[in-house]
Amino acid sequence: MTAQTVLRVEGMTCAGCVARVESVIDNVPGVETASVNLATGRAAISYIEGVSSDADFRQAISAAGYNVSDFEGPETKHSKQIAELLRDVVFSVCLTLPLLAIAKLPLIPALADVMHGLFSKEIWSLIELSLVTPVVLGAGRRFIRAGWVELRHFNPGMNSLVMIGAGAAYFYSIVGLFWPNLLPSGAAQSYFVASAVIITFILIGRYLEELARGRISRSIDGLLQLEPQFARTVKDGTENETPIHELRVGDVLVIRPGERLAADGVIVEGESQINEAMVTGESVPVIKKEGSEVIAGTVNLRGAFTYRATGVGNNTVLRRIMDLVEQAQNDKTKVQRFADKVASIFVPFVILTGAVTFILWMLLGGTPALGFAFMAAISVLLIACPCAMGLATPTAIMVGTYRGVEDGVLIRSGSALENLGQADTIIFDKTGTLTIGEPTLVDLLDPNTGESIDADRAHLSTIAAVEQYSEHPLSRAIVNAARAENSDLPLASEFMAVPGKGVSAIVDSSPVLVGNYKFLEEAGVDLVGSTKFIEGLANQGKTPVFAAIGGVAVSILGIGDAVRPESKSTVAALKELGLNVAMITGDNAVTANFIASDLGIDDVFAETLPGEKANEIQKLQKAGQKVVFVGDGINDAPALVTANTGVAIGTGTDVAVEAAEIVLMSEDVRSVVKAVTLARGTLRTIRYNFLWAYGYNIALIPVAAGVFFPLFGWLLNPMLAAAAMSISSVFVITNSLRLRSLRLPFSR
Repeated sequence: MTAQTVLRVEGMTCAGCVARVESVIDNVPGVETASVNLATGRAAISYIEGVSSDADFRQAISAAGYNVSDFEGPETKHSKQIAELLRDVVFSVCLTLPLLAIAKLPLIPALADVMHGLFSKEIWSLIELSLVTPVVLGAGRRFIRAGWVELRHFNPGMNSLVMIGAGAAYFYSIVGLFWPNLLPSGAAQSYFVASAVIITFILIGRYLEELARGRISRSIDGLLQLEPQFARTVKDGTENETPIHELRVGDVLVIRPGERLAADGVIVEGESQINEAMVTGESVPVIKKEGSEVIAGTVNLRGAFTYRATGVGNNTVLRRIMDLVEQAQNDKTKVQRFADKVASIFVPFVILTGAVTFILWMLLGGTPALGFAFMAAISVLLIACPCAMGLATPTAIMVGTYRGVEDGVLIRSGSALENLGQADTIIFDKTGTLTIGEPTLVDLLDPNTGESIDADRAHLSTIAAVEQYSEHPLSRAIVNAARAENSDLPLASEFMAVPGKGVSAIVDSSPVLVGNYKFLEEAGVDLVGSTKFIEGLANQGKTPVFAAIGGVAVSILGIGDAVRPESKSTVAALKELGLNVAMITGDNAVTANFIASDLGIDDVFAETLPGEKANEIQKLQKAGQKVVFVGDGINDAPALVTANTGVAIGTGTDVAVEAAEIVLMSEDVRSVVKAVTLARGTLRTIRYNFLWAYGYNIALIPVAAGVFFPLFGWLLNPMLAAAAMSISSVFVITNSLRLRSLRLPFSR
């Protein structure tokens, strides 16, 4: 039996670390898949239960030189990490600034005379040593400790590069200070300031990086804050404050204006307006009354009501949303897996490049060759650290998935986001997706002219007065339409139903007949002029219902599955995005083509059985198209799974929601446009991140190695290399955070 677990891994700093942790987990017997996320520090593992366990994974990760911690108090732990980094940054800056002054002020002749008048050059060098040692061995201890573990496990990463770079500059300077005769003539230079500045810049970069990561984490943790800690339960007429972890299904809860709901449930008494924006992305309050379903985490705006809990703890909609978000963030896209593979060989390549750079400068460089070789090799090691590569995808996925939650779009995986962003064809199921999915009064026509009489619906309440006693779905559609305009219906008497034909009753002393053509014709109602309108309604997929009052035909009611008001704008917006839009349905071709034409859809798959929907998708995929399928019903599940990306209307069936990779939490199909726009924006951000991360390394490694020195005199200082490396990671994270302000179509 396959089981899953998620562990928090500490000590990872770059994509090389990610590759190493995944590798050691994969080597544990029974592991099926392992996905490690640098941005969240999480390792998601699928394994065969009984063959391996959490203890095995913890042991393997620890043996690789990383720590495994519990999930309790992530915000506190992160705050502690930031506080420690800030302390080390302040400490380093306070010692590095005077060190810089001592090293660089002598370059000004007047100040050089003053300084040398106070102390000799040797004394100033000893002062430099006293300042740099606490920076390298104190504030920089994290890099030395982690770097040594990486090298000991033959897994060099960012810490190894920093340790080698800063450590080499530090110890080289010590040799030059105390044993200058061991170095070639003219090579006894001091690089104390370089080693201190390297540590300081990288600490500043790490601090800024953690601050940016914190912004992402707080966004995700914000979902948890939607859940109140206590609920007001009612038992035996007494109200009690109950912790939410003690709530049980069936408990009766009271909610007052301004409070958040602690559980999913059904209202048993009272009514109110509720803000469900956190679930649906829609800011317009929803009216709730007795029998209405309510969702944990939503806000009660007006009125107090009592509701019975149907979902508590981990079984609420809010918790399922959080699970989906976490699942998406632990998943890896194809591009991220490729990047991790590249990173696993990139650091060894960088170390090799640094060694080759040193050797070539020693062989070909001028006097002193050792000084040039030393600076170039250290610069190569520092400039090429793959931190930004490891953060390029997961940070964008994290921000993108949370941005989706804010607008009612739940993304199950990073792969789904990637596939949706690359899609070129989108297929909608008709019933319940583009249409409302239930019988609705669509047309009210004059029986003699066929023209709409929507402007004068005086007869509608009379017709509904008769239909309200019938349980037929068509009758419900008529009654709902009448009550939407006028909740008060006249009284009807002598009601009688004729199965398969219609109903009759007396309203305001007048006989009223409502039913099919044959029913009214048999009653002697003249419908000769109405026959020509029946075919038109049938071609549109509508059922004609005739009504007569006092023996005279007064209207033809066209009842069908009404198109959602937002469907037309959705199709138009998707076409503007360059997508091919199609519709698939089990309806007959005439009805399907009429609806498709009205919505602006060119490609229609009509009279398609549930099992055939998946076949049609496969045909398009074989033709090279990347297909998105949008549906809501049980019979849509095979198609949702078959498509490159399955999108389910969240108000649809549980089967459809479970089968889909992306879930829309509202009935508004315009959320599909939001999802596509978000996916494309996230992919664009990932591409920019990788363009920066890889382009930056490819462009600057030759500069750091001194390739352009003979031509232009360009030789990168190790201090600048350290600063540039830190800026690279911060750029990637802040660029991903820009997704939080991405404008999505039809958003509030």
